[in-house]
Amino acid sequence: MTAVQRQCTDDILRQGNFQLNSHLTTLASIHKIHHTLHRLNLTEDVGQDSHPPACCSRAMPPRKKRRPSAGDDMSAKKSRQDSVFRKHETTQIREEDTFSSKRCLEWFYEYAGCDEVVGPEGMEKFCEDIGVEPENVVMLVLAWKLDAQSMGYFTLQEWLRGMGSLQCDSTERLRNSLEYLRSVLNDSTSFKLIYRYAFDFAREKDQRSLDLNTAKCMLGLLLGKTWPLFPVFNQFLEQSKYKVINKDQWCNVLEFSRTINLDLSNYDEDGAWPVLLDEFVEWYKERQMS
Repeated sequence: MTAVQRQCTDDILRQGNFQLNSHLTTLASIHKIHHTLHRLNLTEDVGQDSHPPACCSRAMPPRKKRRPSAGDDMSAKKSRQDSVFRKHETTQIREEDTFSSKRCLEWFYEYAGCDEVVGPEGMEKFCEDIGVEPENVVMLVLAWKLDAQSMGYFTLQEWLRGMGSLQCDSTERLRNSLEYLRSVLNDSTSFKLIYRYAFDFAREKDQRSLDLNTAKCMLGLLLGKTWPLFPVFNQFLEQSKYKVINKDQWCNVLEFSRTINLDLSNYDEDGAWPVLLDEFVEWYKERQMS
């Protein structure tokens, strides 16, 4: 081996030793870093899912509960009592506001006694309790609501059905409903139904017609305040030959009061009016001329 070749060989060996030393130094540094991280518990296990550092994952210590004072105990107790009282009060109000068939039945027997019908004596007391005269038109509206079949009488079935529809189970509740009953008369459709009902309600059940005196009273009750010609029509009935009013005549009087002018100028003598009204128009015009 020549001197030149030995020189090259020595250079190669020295370069290899330098690279080996460099690798060893690097491995030593990595080992030292890993050891430090492991000591600080910051390393990750190979092949396992990562976990947050212990310093971050450690749970906060539980907060100590403050022992309630005597004042807190009293406040909590009072709050529970108030809650129970409000619940009881609400239930009581709800029960009072709700219609009760039992109360309605007991109310009925205050006027019926041991009978199954409120008769004239009980009706008088009933009207006195609700503050309404028996001849007041509101009593007719009430009878219509109860679908009462006979004037001066309310049966148990009529009472329960009618008062139930009105949601009235006491005198006080019915008193509070009187304005509503009066307002029903302002509706033309309801008024017509009540007017027709009044004929059958007031007549004797073995008669098909209404006797004249009863008819005049009922007409005065229903039309006396709304039909300006009622006073003269009533005079006509008093001096007429008629002793009874049939249902056709009764219904046509209402139609006449609603459609015919006060001076009767639009009355058609050839129309389908009953003879009763033809005679009234003739009698009225003769009075006007004289």
